[in-house]
Amino acid sequence: MTDPATPSSSVQRRPKKTDIDFIVDLIEPRARVLDLGCGTGELLTALQERKNVFPQGIEISEEAIHECVSKGLPVYHGDLDEGLADYNDGAMDYVILTDVIQVLYRPDELIREAARVGKKVILSFPNFAHWHARFQLGLLGHMPRTEQLPFEWYDSPNIHLTTIRDFKRMCRAEGFQILQELYLTGSFDRGFTRISVLPNLLAEQAVFVICR
Repeated sequence: MTDPATPSSSVQRRPKKTDIDFIVDLIEPRARVLDLGCGTGELLTALQERKNVFPQGIEISEEAIHECVSKGLPVYHGDLDEGLADYNDGAMDYVILTDVIQVLYRPDELIREAARVGKKVILSFPNFAHWHARFQLGLLGHMPRTEQLPFEWYDSPNIHLTTIRDFKRMCRAEGFQILQELYLTGSFDRGFTRISVLPNLLAEQAVFVICR
């Protein structure tokens, strides 16, 4: 007889939820989607499989583009700092920037372009005001290194780090409407859970849906 205090082997733990899962949940089926800085196409593949979207991607890494093409994804070479001049106004239902804005020279300009091309824009970024980053900078006196920001100051690709509060202030200044806000704690390896309390202090990753 099974001890009731012992978990049954047939009971499965809830699978961890990735940042990609949260973003996929935000997108309507059969939408036209442009993923900026799409990497090797994990998000576009998930969207194609789960939401039957019409995907496109832009990526600067030739190696990543070849991997996307091998998966049957229409991904094109491009430097995001040069904008989206090849796309007409409202050409896409969604333009997505996942962990991209912090590596750009002018993230504000690309966000404006994304909002021109897409009816909705989905952005995610690491929250530089998370308590762990504050502790390292404020008390230990060195540039933070976290699971979302794992680099040393001298080799980091991150140029413009931001906080949730700063991003919302930019949206107000630019006239963007915030349609949805998701605040996540966890990591890319362990998975994420959603939080709602003190997000600027406790959230490690933020996801916003915005539009003009």
